Order: sequence, then structure tokens, then C-alpha cells
Amino acid sequence: MTDPEAEPAPDSDSGYPAGGSGAATLVHNIGSLVTNDPTAGEGPLGVIEDAAVLLVGDRVAWTGPAAAAPHADTAYDAGGRAALPGFVDSHSHLVFGGDRTAEFAARMSGRPYSAGGIRTTVQATREASDEQLSATLARYLAEALRQGTTTMETKSGYGLTPEHEARALRIAARHTDEVTFLGAHVVAPEYAGSGADDADTDGYVALVTGAMLDSCAPHARWVDVFCERGAFDGEQARAVLTAGRDRGLLPRVHANQLGHGPGVQLAVELEAASADHCTHLDDADVDALAQARDTTVATLLPGCEFSTRAVYPDARRLLDAGATVALSTDCNPGSSFTSSMPFCIAVAVREMGMTPDEAVWAATAGGARALRRTDVGRLTPGSRADLVLLDAPSHVHLAYRPGVPLVTQVWRRGVRVAG
Repeated sequence: MTDPEAEPAPDSDSGYPAGGSGAATLVHNIGSLVTNDPTAGEGPLGVIEDAAVLLVGDRVAWTGPAAAAPHADTAYDAGGRAALPGFVDSHSHLVFGGDRTAEFAARMSGRPYSAGGIRTTVQATREASDEQLSATLARYLAEALRQGTTTMETKSGYGLTPEHEARALRIAARHTDEVTFLGAHVVAPEYAGSGADDADTDGYVALVTGAMLDSCAPHARWVDVFCERGAFDGEQARAVLTAGRDRGLLPRVHANQLGHGPGVQLAVELEAASADHCTHLDDADVDALAQARDTTVATLLPGCEFSTRAVYPDARRLLDAGATVALSTDCNPGSSFTSSMPFCIAVAVREMGMTPDEAVWAATAGGARALRRTDVGRLTPGSRADLVLLDAPSHVHLAYRPGVPLVTQVWRRGVRVAG
């Protein structure tokens, strides 16, 4: 895979328009602009009041007070609305077939979530055509875009054979430049046996690190593993991540979701870009993430806890320790079927101890850090021209008015794509 920061992938088949033509567009009369550059404005979000942004082609050329704005070919009056960078959703599972409505309804009636539910989607995904999988992925990317998400990672993990995993990644790579190989999602049905005690997990790991990786590595940027009871233990997860790293893929980890385990420590040890979920942490885990704040981001997925009635991760504990925190939707058909980053921001503020400023940073710059991107998640000269306007005077309204469709305009790569 190419480096998305150095050479953004083309948008063919993605549902997104192509990048800007080079013309200059001035978005002005912005009531409150979040830049995510503390040197550009007030506070950690670098907020500029009564602001403007100059977009030239697919890049931001200038930000500052509207009174000092340069000339542009065209102008767009924001009408005093708040503006912020496009959301960066660094964790989703969008290449899937079928539906798990019945599972959700049963869970809401009292049955707890377990990793085994993934196999329902595996069967449906294997049976779906390429066209069906591509249409599903495009649908949810477009849905997220309307809600302000301009960068979205997505994973394989519902094929679990070399052929089906490679197919999922090829389809994903036509839609987004952030593609993750997750062959180690759960043990494939062919290796599962009659229960956890007789599953050939080591045999499946050998497949994942061998023939499956050979088929999948050319189509992905990242390698991931579900390091969890009912899925893969610490040594199995290490084998998957190191094999992927040896093939040029960058590691990230599903860690400490259902209970305490080795996932966070493994992520830090292997300098993974992110440890995702981070729901069940001890003091050593929190300290490790704080010490690794420049390499490993703690990505929190509140939609999952909302949809499974599980305990929420303690963002306040991580932030106070000095860890870098991102927010993501974990959009998937089983445990978090939401594509709404505004919803996740509201839940994080209400349930996880984050301030509105912290949650907005985590959903933009934090997501960019989790993808090791410097071109997205901010609005500063040279960054990608991804801009969201809210039908509100401040970004705080994302948490203040939960459930309200505040996103009114979206620019992606300098092109107005929604609103």
C-alpha cells in the first residue's frame, strides 16, 4: 500500500468526488473554528473566533480571522456556524454481509455479547457477491460522510479464509486508503471444532501468518488481531502481529475489551499505532499507554459499550495519566452498528469523563494519530482540505445537543460533498 499521507489513494468507486481542481475557495463568516493547532488560536483546540479558511485544491492554504482573509476565486458564507476538521474514524468493520438484528434484540433482552457472534457474519459475508459487499461498504462510508467523517479505516475479518480475506481487502482498498488485515478476528469455523476447548487455534494462526498473509499483505496497510478470551491469546496475537510487521504491515490491536488481558501491553511492546477498546485496564496498562503516548494511541469505542450494555472505558483515567486518546465508532453489524462520530462524542462526554474539547480532539486529531496521519484531523496550512460546518455556534454543541443532526456542510479534499 502507498503512504496515504504522501500520496492519497484515488477515489474511484468510493462514492467520494475527486480532489479539488486547484481553484481557491474561501469559507468565511465562521463563528468558531477548531484548527487543532494551539499556536493558531485559543486553548488546546486552537479555536479562532470570527474566522475564515482558504481552500486551494485539496489543501488548506490559510486560516485566520475573517477580517484578514485573502482573496479567493469563490467564497462560501458559513453564516456564523462553527467549523472543525473532518472526523477521523480509525476503527470500523464495513466489509460484511447479512444482518444481526435478531442478535441485538436478544442481547437487549438480557443475553450478553460474546465473540462467537462474529461467525454469523462470516457465513453471510462468504455468501455475498463482490458487488453486494462493495455496495454495503459504499453505503456506510456515504452515511458517515454525511455526518462529517472524511477519513475512515476499515478492516477485513469476516471471511477468515485466504481467498475471502483477500477479497474483502481488495474491495476495501477501492473505497478507502486505510485498510486493515484482520484475519485473526476469531478462529475460522473450519478450525473451531465443537467448542473453545477443542478449537485448533494454533493451526488457524499458522494459516493466518502463512497463506492468508501472503494473499492479503499486498492489499492492506495495517495488521490487527482480536487479543481476547474466545479469540487469540497473547502469544498467538504476537505471532500474527510480528508476521504482519515482517511483511510491511503496521500493527494495531483489539485489546482489553471483554476483560483484562495482555492486549494493551502487547500493543505497547510492539509499538502498535493503537490499542483499541481499552475497557478493562489495570494501573500497569494505564502507565504503559501513558509512557507510549507518542507511539500507541488508546482508541476508545463507546458505541460498542452503548450497544452491548457493557461498562464504558474510563477516558478520564487515561487522559489524566497522559495517554493519547482517540474516539472511533467501531461500526460493525454485531456490537456497534453506528457510523456517527457525533454520537460517540456525546457518549464520551456523558459517560466516559471527557470534556467536549477533549472528545472533539479525540475524534479528529486523535483519530489521525491512531492512523499515523499528519495530513488529516486538523485545519492548518498544508493539511488536507477536510472541513465540517455545524448548524451551531460552537463545537461544544456536539455533546450539548446529542442526537441532533448538526453537521450541515462537509468538504472533503477541497470539494463540498455534503450539504
